[in-house]
Order: sequence, then C-alpha cells, then structure tokens
Amino acid sequence: MAPVLFALENSPALLLSVCIVFGLMVGSFLNVVIYRYPILMFKEWEEMAKEVLSNRGFKLQPPAKPVDDTPERFNLVVPRSKCPSCGHQITAIENIPVFSYLFLKGKCKNCSSKISIRYPLIELFTGISFGLCAWHFGFGWPLVIALIVTAYFISMSFIDIDHQLLPDIFTLPLLWLALIVSLKGLYIPLESALIGAAVGYLILWSIYWLFKIVTGKEGMGHGDFKLLAVIGALVGWQKLGIVIVLSAGVGAILGGTLLLLQSKDSQTKIPFGPYLAAAGWITFLWGDIILDKYLIFSGLK
Repeated sequence: MAPVLFALENSPALLLSVCIVFGLMVGSFLNVVIYRYPILMFKEWEEMAKEVLSNRGFKLQPPAKPVDDTPERFNLVVPRSKCPSCGHQITAIENIPVFSYLFLKGKCKNCSSKISIRYPLIELFTGISFGLCAWHFGFGWPLVIALIVTAYFISMSFIDIDHQLLPDIFTLPLLWLALIVSLKGLYIPLESALIGAAVGYLILWSIYWLFKIVTGKEGMGHGDFKLLAVIGALVGWQKLGIVIVLSAGVGAILGGTLLLLQSKDSQTKIPFGPYLAAAGWITFLWGDIILDKYLIFSGLK
C-alpha cells in the first residue's frame, strides 16, 4: 500500500485520474442511494405510524392490494438492480459507470426500454466533482473529507429534488464530521466552525419563522437549516454570505426557469437544498478566492 500512496502523493496526474475513476464508481452507488433510501425511509415511517395507531386502539384494515412491492431483503446492497420494465437483473458488465450506458445506447439489454440519462449524468458529475477536489486539495486528509462531503451533497441534492426531503441521516453525521475535523484545523479553526454552524442554522431558522408569521405558510423545510449548519461548519461564518448570495441567485434563476418550462405557478414548491449544496460546495473549494475578489472589487482590500 505504501508504494501506491507514495505514487498518488507524488503524481498529481495519477491522483486526479484515480479520483475521477473512483468518483464514477461512487456515482453509480449514489444512484442506488438516491433511489432506495427514500423507499427505506418511507417503509420505516409507515411501520412507525401503524405501531402508533395500533397502540392507540385503531383497527387497521389491510389494503386491497399490497402497497409495498419491494422484496423482503431490500436495502442499499441487496437485491441487485433490475430493469423496472422487464425485471432483468443488471449484470456487472452492464453496470460499468457511463460506459455501459453508452455501449447499450441508453436501453435495457433485455427489453430495449429506455434507461434514464440521469444515471450516467450523476456518475459523470460525481467523477468530475471528485476530480476537481483532487485538483484543488491535492493528496491528504483534506481531500478524503472533501470527497465524503461531495458524495453526501450529491445524494442529498437529488433526494431533495425527488422528494423534497433532506434526511437527518445525511445532514447530522456530516455536521459532526465537519466539527470534528475542525478540531485539528483541517479547513478552518474550531471557533469559526462552531460559530458557522450556529449562524448557518439560525439564519434559515429565522427566515422560516418570519415567513411563517407573515404568510402563515412554511417557506422551507427544517432540513435546509441543518444543511446550512453543515456548510457553516465547513467554510466558517465569514463565508456564509457568499453561500447565501450564490444559492439565492442560482435558485432564483434556475427555479424560475423550471417553473416557466414546466408551466407551473408560483405556488409550486421548489427544493432549496440542491442550491444550498451547490453554493456550499463552491464556497468550500473556492470561497477564499471569491471573497478575495469581492474585497478587491469593492475597494475594501
């Protein structure tokens, strides 16, 4: 193992290549997480609801037909992925990130049903993101943590897009990880991380309650508070302004465009998590450069 680590440490090109390939493989797994974890979460909620109602004396009638058609053993590892149209199990050779999709021309090998282009795009996006992390941080623990953060951000973003949920099982462990690595000052000092986490949470918490008091409606989910707390713990309270401006700008442009393209009204809920994650990730990598350019442009430096 030592010669491998030595080669990665002393060859930026090799490190970049390995991270891109590793990112493609991680992206393939993230596709599974994005699809399966919400199903697991909804099943758990359903069982909890049944238990509560049963304990309160409610008699539950079984549905006319089973609502849950997932196998008995269903998690992030088993069963193997299959075509939703014909049930054909995906073989290892059909599951090579990006390349299998291109080789199969975006269709199931068995029934020729179309495969969503989102799967290879997530794989490619993860690979490119991992490569950018390698290029920015170089070899070492900052890169390892950055890859974990990137994988979490990508999975959270697409789950939020699909279900408008940011599960605690993603945000809370990432928050603790960000605070723990700050003990050694891996990215920022502990004080800055702690204040960043608190300020990040309180910013969106305050906006949420102000909006609710004024309009009587909920403008965002509680998961958004926790996600900004994670970002604050990673980048520090000093750069939270950059995150807010970037996420609001991107959200306004892309969200408005999406509403127009899909002919939806202004009451349609748009998940804010992906914009927060994108802005937080950009700030995590290039926040110092952005802040420095802003100070020079504004004449404060």
